[in-house]
Amino acid sequence: MTDQSRELMERFPIRKTGEQKEAFRAWLQCVLRETGKTPRVEQAGKLIKSHNVVLGDPDTAKVLLTAHYDTCSVLPIPNFITPRSPVWFLLYQLLIGVVMFMAAFLLGYAGVWLWERAGVSDGVGMILTFLMVYAVLLFIIWWMMGGGKANRHNANDNTSGVVTLLELALAMTPEQRQQVCFVWFDNEEKGLFGSAAFARAHPRAKKEALVLNFDCVGDGPHIHFFPGKKVKRDRRVMAQLQNCWQPEGDRTVTVVEGFGLYPSDQRAFGGGVGVCALKHSKIFGYYMDRIHTGRDTVLQEENIRLLCRGALALTDQLTEKETTHAE
Repeated sequence: MTDQSRELMERFPIRKTGEQKEAFRAWLQCVLRETGKTPRVEQAGKLIKSHNVVLGDPDTAKVLLTAHYDTCSVLPIPNFITPRSPVWFLLYQLLIGVVMFMAAFLLGYAGVWLWERAGVSDGVGMILTFLMVYAVLLFIIWWMMGGGKANRHNANDNTSGVVTLLELALAMTPEQRQQVCFVWFDNEEKGLFGSAAFARAHPRAKKEALVLNFDCVGDGPHIHFFPGKKVKRDRRVMAQLQNCWQPEGDRTVTVVEGFGLYPSDQRAFGGGVGVCALKHSKIFGYYMDRIHTGRDTVLQEENIRLLCRGALALTDQLTEKETTHAE
């Protein structure tokens, strides 16, 4: 891992407030300019403003390499994800829903008791109780959407993806960089707003480019690629993914052809592919844990090296193909 990536992890572990994001963007642009690259910040979005850092031309690049740089609020329970197990995915979401319902029920019961003790009439008490429950639920949703206290530990989500892009941007030759565009997305944690705004601003990239989105690639020995429907139908691209990213040591690589649901920024693009690192158990199958909590402290450098080697192999293929066509 480069000195620049280590500096990033030490100086900018939290990128949640506007001030924290601005400081990170300024540092990132400075690092990239020192190596002869010319990044820019694209502001997009109407209601929610996003500031995406872009290196390269998304309207001509064959491949977009992306990751979100914003970080989340800390939650009492992890965002437990089982992208290849729909049953466990639904059960966990159901569990969260049940917990929220029970909390609302208990709060409502307490409200009724409180208004009765205060001598408030039944009708007024019911209205006040409803408003109180509604306000609490809105507060919980606001917190989960990024409005709450910042998580101080974001090694996997998504410093790992930011580091992967930085390592690649520093390692690529000028010829390789001509084939790709790097994008560090803003506001993924609020609801994929940064990538959605970027896709609207660049319709060619949205429809035609292959988009590899690195999100939570640092914690787990099993690297998974989750292509969308368009990519799955393109056997040439699927073969490229399988050939360029090879297992190394105890790291496995899987390009998922069957069911796979990984909710991240690649979903804004027709050629989107989500890339993440997973663990495995006999009960849950492949899963991701710890993110959105104070336990998100693991970033395995072996994963970053594997992903960078594969991306460099892909750009080598694209460069060779371009040279062949020119001849």
